[in-house]
Amino acid sequence: MARDSKPTLRRVLTSQTGAAGLDPSLIFLIEDVAAACRVVGNHIRNAAFESMQGAAGGTNIQGEDQKKLDVVADREFARICSNSPHLAALISEEVDEVTWLKTPEKGDYLLYYDPLDGSSNIDVNLSVGSIFSVCRVDVDGSRDVLKPGRRQICAGYAIYGPATMLVLTTGDGVNGFSCENGTGDFRLTHPGMTIPAATSEFAINTSRYRHWDAPVRRYVDECLAGKSGPRGRDFNMRWTASMVADVHRILMRGGVFLYPADAANRHQGGKLRLLYEGNPMALIAQQAGGRASTGHGPLLDLLPEGHHQRVPVILGSREEVDLLAQYHGA
Repeated sequence: MARDSKPTLRRVLTSQTGAAGLDPSLIFLIEDVAAACRVVGNHIRNAAFESMQGAAGGTNIQGEDQKKLDVVADREFARICSNSPHLAALISEEVDEVTWLKTPEKGDYLLYYDPLDGSSNIDVNLSVGSIFSVCRVDVDGSRDVLKPGRRQICAGYAIYGPATMLVLTTGDGVNGFSCENGTGDFRLTHPGMTIPAATSEFAINTSRYRHWDAPVRRYVDECLAGKSGPRGRDFNMRWTASMVADVHRILMRGGVFLYPADAANRHQGGKLRLLYEGNPMALIAQQAGGRASTGHGPLLDLLPEGHHQRVPVILGSREEVDLLAQYHGA
């Protein structure tokens, strides 16, 4: 397929306008997010020349050590996306409070984002990414940002790998756009992305084995037992310490991603954040034909209690997610 025959992000988005299409204001916001991802990707590629590697010397609201690029990525998202006239608020992993940009009006947008996922991988030159989600204001003046995942109207992520890719859903399937070197255009290179129903691959941090609950230990033990075990086939295990990288691999070739609640993180609710990690990735998985669960029910059904709330996440190929839900008694 020739380069010029691959439509740009703008063309794909504007082709969905009309009676059943996208609000032009949402298109502008998505384009701003794409621009922020492009700028963040450039910072990452030039980090060694811009003195942006290593720790920033502080912690974020999560109590996690910030990398210099965490701070830069958050700043770029806020700077670029704040230009959207119908964006009411920014909800960032790196910022304690919600950043209100205007008096919210019904129909305005709320942007949730993890500006740089997997930043511990930067100094060893492994893939990292950005995750984002969009919801709408329900009522004039409402400052409620605690929306369940099914209220998302758009979700996506960027992965900064050999190519910068933007993976996006607006509620009608999942499309992947690659950033063209030179022009900076995001072009549709992976239309209609789907997660295979069955898989023989899983992603989990096995260093936490001693903390896991029995259902997770059972699942991993059975996978590791291979052909001679109850699953009757061999499984591959992968883990990159970047949710974006692990989920992207699953979207490309199938698999299941697990970051469950365990004995060490249960007091926090889990590891990953609901509004700007769990929910957007769950919507992408669902739109790609997969599943997303906490182990005890659909992740998208959770009612948020705080905008930095943590949650257990199991998502990917539906047969494996359903099996894990069965093991948890869901």
